[in-house]
Amino acid sequence: MTLEILTPDKKVFEGDVTSVTVPGTLGSFQILKGHAPIISTLEDGLVIIKDSNGENTFNIKGGVVEVLDNKIIVLAEAVLS
Repeated sequence: MTLEILTPDKKVFEGDVTSVTVPGTLGSFQILKGHAPIISTLEDGLVIIKDSNGENTFNIKGGVVEVLDNKIIVLAEAVLS
């Protein structure tokens, strides 16, 4: 699967991942290979990325996630330090 995390200012992350956990409006959910197409709003919280190198996290300030054909795009209002 490929993941892109974008903010209005820049591309924060792009790469191949094995799973992604996002802070959905109704609760966190995990995206794995073959996930059904979805568009969901996101709350402030952690995006947890797992790949062949381990785990990485980004603290986002709200946004939207789209999943289609094993491509995940997270449009975040901002990524907090």
